[in-house]
Amino acid sequence: MGHRIARRSLITAALAGTALTACTDGGEEELGGSGKVGGLISVITPSHSNIFYKTEAEAAVAEAQRLGYTAQADSHDDDANLQSSLFDTAISNGSAAIVCDNAGADVTIGAVQKAVDAGVPVFLIDREINERGIATSQIVANNSQGAGLVAESFVEAMGAEGPYAELMGREVDTNAAVRSNAFHAIIDLYEGLEMVAQETANWDQQEAFTKTQTLLQAHPDIRGIIAGNDTMALGAVAAVEAAGRGGDVVVAGFDGSPDAVAAISAGKMHATGIQQAVLIAEMAVQQADAFIRTGETGMPEKQSVDCILVDPSNAESYTLFAVE
Repeated sequence: MGHRIARRSLITAALAGTALTACTDGGEEELGGSGKVGGLISVITPSHSNIFYKTEAEAAVAEAQRLGYTAQADSHDDDANLQSSLFDTAISNGSAAIVCDNAGADVTIGAVQKAVDAGVPVFLIDREINERGIATSQIVANNSQGAGLVAESFVEAMGAEGPYAELMGREVDTNAAVRSNAFHAIIDLYEGLEMVAQETANWDQQEAFTKTQTLLQAHPDIRGIIAGNDTMALGAVAAVEAAGRGGDVVVAGFDGSPDAVAAISAGKMHATGIQQAVLIAEMAVQQADAFIRTGETGMPEKQSVDCILVDPSNAESYTLFAVE
């Protein structure tokens, strides 16, 4: 806890500045710099049925309340139309800021622009959009660095040889491609490792379970499965165990969810990369607070937070999306 308080203080201390204006179709509308604390911060994320998104939403709400704001958390369920409606609601409710883990790198651009045009600054977490200069902040985990760590650990556990499969996330999510590319930047260096299948399981545990069952039947010699998130990795673990191959197939994921770390501790899964969801959510709210008060965050729009590898060597030191 002491580390978090110190880290929070450092982040908050870095935030300062002067008024900033944003161009809209009707001219220039001033954003932030009111000098006042308070008001509503709207938090919009994917479904809270996923512990990662639930954790980041709860962390953002708690930090907003700590800083003197009210907060409302809603889920867009990765539905761009629902997300747009939630942005409309946030705007009509007079939100001082929106913190959002978005529903797609392209489809979210219009929603962010709509909020900014209405004078509501937007702070994106976890997922970026394919546009600069609209959102005030885009704070994401260093997916490439984290996926590289996972890939290195996966290669080591595989003994740098054997057939493996990859489970990918949603194609519209930039994180899916970034993680996959980082996996292959490491794995493809080893000629003894052969990818026999690459399937999209859309970040979904049940879909990953079903696809892994099919993969194991089609390729009974598979020795490893690397997944773009822990939800899919856990689906793969369940399928591997159902096939009677528990402990025989190396499974690695990404996110650092409690269930994945529990599976690592139990010897059912090999590794995951922690995205520091709580820290990223807190950073977004702190920057929103600074922007509301001063008109600046003191930080660049694009910000990257390094990931942490969790494997059997440090699983017991895990806390919620962090390692002590």
